Amino acid sequence: MDHTERVRTPASWVVVGLDNGGTCNNATVLDATGRYLVDHLVENPSLVNDGPEAAVEQLAEAFHGILAMTSTPLTLVRAVGLDTPGPATADGVISSKGSTNFSEKAWWGFDIRGALEARIGLPVIYNNDANAAALYAHHRYFGADAANRGSVAAIVGTGLGGGVVEAGRVVSGAAGMAGELGHVQIPLHGVLEDDQPVPQCNCGFEGDVESIASLTGIKKSLLPYWLTKFPGHPLAAEPIDKAAKMLRGYAEKEDPLALAVFGQQAKAIGKLFTIAANFTDPHAYLLGGGVVEALPHFRQWFLATVREHTQLREEQAAVAEFALVADLDMAGARGAAVAALDAVRNPAAAPVTTEG
Repeated sequence: MDHTERVRTPASWVVVGLDNGGTCNNATVLDATGRYLVDHLVENPSLVNDGPEAAVEQLAEAFHGILAMTSTPLTLVRAVGLDTPGPATADGVISSKGSTNFSEKAWWGFDIRGALEARIGLPVIYNNDANAAALYAHHRYFGADAANRGSVAAIVGTGLGGGVVEAGRVVSGAAGMAGELGHVQIPLHGVLEDDQPVPQCNCGFEGDVESIASLTGIKKSLLPYWLTKFPGHPLAAEPIDKAAKMLRGYAEKEDPLALAVFGQQAKAIGKLFTIAANFTDPHAYLLGGGVVEALPHFRQWFLATVREHTQLREEQAAVAEFALVADLDMAGARGAAVAALDAVRNPAAAPVTTEG
């Protein structure tokens, strides 16, 4: 990492945000005035495949590293925000069956939040990675008015993550598993073709949003189907994993097969947002993931298609906004920091378990 880029020094007390991923951790610092002290990715290896002890040590290294990089004294840190891939409880205990990123048995039921808190001696506030990204997207979009607004975010990647934010806070639910938008089952009328098999999700559901609007959905279901409709397409000669990853490049060139696939994904997300409209009636519908990293004309087409297939009442359409998630690569760490800042400011409403 090139540390010669612009670095700010804190003007006040701070919180730290740590985003834990399958390959890397990303760290940031947010001060009490709402300024991020770094404007770029600051990463170190996460070592999650080496087990909990090594991974927690790497998170501690990321924590101390970002403080050193931003010339922030440890005494100024009030709390740390942590996000990891799920599934995990609201308190940061990894699922009893593990997960894609935490597959080794040592991770099953492991309290990663508590372990990091014990290691660094500061309060740690936990969110899953999709909720953290949704929280940052919300605050980035609404700014000073974030606490008075609600949003729903869909993050399209290997799976489909997301989050529901109300009054500036993530809706986490009783077990911490609210906002699992990828596993909301949607009506498929108007999304699939008449002869198209219903996609199956890795979670066991059929016809949920992730089974369609994800890289996995493209690979398992959508691309194999559409290749039968476009015989001789160049992607038919590629292994399906590679072809799925190449598809967005074709869509950017307005290839009909690729647009058919991404059109179905956009329609599926529109169905999801229609459910959200009748459930939380958010002020904004936010869309992130690989589509955000595409060429502008494609991502605007995709967002417009999502909006077209989100059925809003006239009153809702007059006030609802649709937007792309900004700064996606930094969104997890920044959202984790936002949650930590809120926990410090509103301790009665936050699950802070250690005195800071």
